[in-house]
Amino acid sequence: MPAIDRDRLQSLMETEKHKFVQARPKSRALFERARKSLLGGVPMNWMAKWAGAFPPFVSEAHGAEFVDVDGHRYIDFCLGDTGAMTGHSPAATVAAAQQQLTRGITLMLPTEDAVRVGEELQRRFRLPYWQFALSATDANRFSIRLARQITGRPKILVFNWCYHGTVDETFITLQNGDLIPRHGNIGPPVDPAITTKVVEFNDAEAFENALQAGDVACVLAEPALTNIGIVHPDPGFHEKMRALTRKYKTLLIIDETHTICAGPGGYSAENNLEPDFLVFGKPIGGGIPGAAYGFTQSVADAIVARENLEDCDVGGIGGTLAGNALSLASMRATLANVLTQQAFDKMIPLAERWAAGVEQAIAEFNVPWHVSRLGCRAEYLFSRDRPRNGTEAHDAMDFDLERFMHLHAMNRGILLTPFHNMALMSPATTQAHVDRHTTVFSEALNALAG
Repeated sequence: MPAIDRDRLQSLMETEKHKFVQARPKSRALFERARKSLLGGVPMNWMAKWAGAFPPFVSEAHGAEFVDVDGHRYIDFCLGDTGAMTGHSPAATVAAAQQQLTRGITLMLPTEDAVRVGEELQRRFRLPYWQFALSATDANRFSIRLARQITGRPKILVFNWCYHGTVDETFITLQNGDLIPRHGNIGPPVDPAITTKVVEFNDAEAFENALQAGDVACVLAEPALTNIGIVHPDPGFHEKMRALTRKYKTLLIIDETHTICAGPGGYSAENNLEPDFLVFGKPIGGGIPGAAYGFTQSVADAIVARENLEDCDVGGIGGTLAGNALSLASMRATLANVLTQQAFDKMIPLAERWAAGVEQAIAEFNVPWHVSRLGCRAEYLFSRDRPRNGTEAHDAMDFDLERFMHLHAMNRGILLTPFHNMALMSPATTQAHVDRHTTVFSEALNALAG
């Protein structure tokens, strides 16, 4: 297929927008009503990024599908951008949550479920001690604060174009070798160059150079980049990263919030990683807010040695609702009954099937794109070559083309993650769901080819 005709792309997009609006009068009416009380008509600012003129308003969601208020049924490959990777309202989680709702929601006291979840996380991730938060963002923040306290160092290190929730220190990129606030960074409290060093993923030499000054408390890293498109580590990169962090006495935080897609113990368990901290959020409670962060014995000893009981409630770690009874009951049920090895044994082959279908269409229409997969997560990127770092993945993005692909799919009953072209499989996803996406994806390429 020749280069995509931008005029044709714009014309196709206008057609899809019109189709979307005409078919969703109830969502449109709710959106107009919402604009009078919700900024931009949405409860969270990024919900305005959906490719239609407004987001479809959801009526109900079950398993791998949801229905909007206009009665349209969708196959959901977004799954709450991993928050609903369990499928919507999994039965075991719902039952546990319903039971806990009648027994108390939040207490500022532990329940037996907290112990059971800690023991299960210990088994999966091979880290002895765990604490809880309400989001992976908070779990990352708390881990960073602890790392700074333990090491006495001020800085952290992240990979270029990373994403770790709304952690202030991570909204920074490299541009021609300079550290600059990431575009769109809203009201940063300080210039992130003061707090953070940035290197490209898979660049072991730059990684070591950044640690040599001895001022980096911790490295915060996804084991594979996911939020800029899937970028896999080079063979041996994790071994080098772990050896260098130990050499320069820098703590290593592995954020498994998205890479839990690799298996029940995330990428770390699948590849025998040895982090000092590990963060796991989003799907841990089946969609009910919750997160956990675990750490090694040596980290635990260092925390206890510096602990001040009198001030532990004002140290910047915690939250009144963190570790609440409802979250812990949901986590216990989700880990025991939903995010199991049996579920991943079904989900990962479905992601392989999804990737194969997209690859076949890419080859048929000869577009210079490719597909990447990590466990039960897969996506296509607008480049022929696979990126090795965040910059290469970022440079392969095409905002207008991406929005067309998303809106074309939405108009045909398929939801992808709005930020890039990512699809997740849940325990409720079926081969028929996957094959429907392959058909719709092929139709989009055919429309682009004219």
